Amino acid sequence: MATIVMEKLGRVFISLQQIRQVPQMLTDAVPSMPATVRDLDVPSYFRERYICAGYRPLHQNWRYYFLSMFQRHNETINVWSHLLAFLVILAKLHELTETVDFVGDHHSWPLLILILSSLIYTACSVAAHLLGSKSELCHNTFFFLDYVGVAQYQYGSAVVHYYYAVDHSLHKHLQGLFMPVAVLLSCVSCLGCCFGKYRSHSLSTWVRKVFQVIPNSLAYFWDSSIVAKRLFYWSNSDPAIIFHFGHVAFFFSCAFFFTFPLFERCFPGKCNFIGQSHQLFHVLLSCCTMCQIHAAYLDYLGRRELYLSLHGSDEAAFCVGLFAVTLAVCMLIAAFVLKKVKQMLDLKAQ
Repeated sequence: MATIVMEKLGRVFISLQQIRQVPQMLTDAVPSMPATVRDLDVPSYFRERYICAGYRPLHQNWRYYFLSMFQRHNETINVWSHLLAFLVILAKLHELTETVDFVGDHHSWPLLILILSSLIYTACSVAAHLLGSKSELCHNTFFFLDYVGVAQYQYGSAVVHYYYAVDHSLHKHLQGLFMPVAVLLSCVSCLGCCFGKYRSHSLSTWVRKVFQVIPNSLAYFWDSSIVAKRLFYWSNSDPAIIFHFGHVAFFFSCAFFFTFPLFERCFPGKCNFIGQSHQLFHVLLSCCTMCQIHAAYLDYLGRRELYLSLHGSDEAAFCVGLFAVTLAVCMLIAAFVLKKVKQMLDLKAQ
């Protein structure tokens, strides 16, 4: 009996010893996270106006930047805001698959393009804000990818407006013109953003904003011009109208906060972790996207007779082809400007 008791006590002692080793095992498994640094400790290229601290050190291993998702730094909110938006949009897609036949119904493809483009731009944004602090080359690479995501989302916005929201009179004037111009403006938007980032060493902040804001604004106004007519002739019998209004209102709000660092300027050094205008831009853009997706879904359901009479059976496939073209051209633009960045960095390294 005494032998059995001693064996059990020995097992308990061994178990306690193993439990005591758990913290050390976790410490060994998870690398220690370097502390964030101040703006003067990173190159000027990585500094944001009025953000004085919370920068991640450069040239760490990739695992650090992935794990920094759970660290408190000045990009944490930017990462999580669009990561949560990505998950919400993914859940919305799963919900819509219960009522929409995205495979068999070709007329649902523009809606699918919008949802996929929304998933792409939020995922690219997460990658840019999470991984762009490793080096200057990585910063440019991931933010160029972010700009590609934004450009193809602009195309997704254009295609649902043209396909579902257009009426007979507008369709007569815009047929054969609207979508090619939307493709062109999306590509120009990508080029403007990439070029502004590439020349940020030699351009002032407001000039770089011009390269980013003006092409994006032109693309948005063109893509949303069809919706503007419906908003002007507001009808309470139109179930999607309130969501179109929300989409437009959220867009203008997020455009303002993207252009003007209001809170950082008013409270310099106080918005290092939370309160940045870009963070609010992310939240408002996510709300804009959700309103747009739901408005397009309601139009897909409620305006079917109209868009079936306007668009031929092969037009949805043509829109898918243009989406692929837009994505490919924007990727080529980003790759071309990235090559210029590499040449510039090689010259600096000599």
